[in-house]
Amino acid sequence: MCMSNLVINRGLPLAAIVVLTVCFWGRGIAQTPNLGQPVTPAELSTIDFTVMPDGRGLPEGRGNAVDGALLYEKHCRSCHGETGVGGVNDKLVGGQGSLSTAKPIKTIGSYWPYATTLFDYVRRAMPYNAPGSLSNSETYALAAYLLHLNGIVDQHQYLDAQTLAQIKMPNAQGFDWAEHESLDAASGERAGERHE
Repeated sequence: MCMSNLVINRGLPLAAIVVLTVCFWGRGIAQTPNLGQPVTPAELSTIDFTVMPDGRGLPEGRGNAVDGALLYEKHCRSCHGETGVGGVNDKLVGGQGSLSTAKPIKTIGSYWPYATTLFDYVRRAMPYNAPGSLSNSETYALAAYLLHLNGIVDQHQYLDAQTLAQIKMPNAQGFDWAEHESLDAASGERAGERHE
């Protein structure tokens, strides 16, 4: 095969892309693929919040593991198994002490450094078929149940914004939380920083 033919043949797909781009440049730039529908403010409000590791941003509400067990049965068991293990999706329970082994088991009880992250994740992303559909109190109850299954809280302990933030997770020392300094929007400087 001639080297010039090889170069020409490799150039054809690129040429086709260039021609199509030029031909359709004026068309469709302002158009969308018309997929989905716009998010309503009510839908956005179910996920538009930030929960920090120290508990800032946790909403009102409360729940315990007794109530959480009923919610788990209804919303979580089909994916995560009867007691947080053995389901088709991630294992949620167990694994304590396994992170330094050849086969670490990363679960809520063994890997997650902050209990507040559990609330944040469940509230935004679960249940899988209806993310953001749980109330704050239902989310606290589910968090309490999952923490109870991992031996971290008592089944009758109520969790809320204050008590959840005080829970010390088994792997809390496995992560460093670095809060990034915010930039002043007007000057672009870091908060407290001055350039003269």
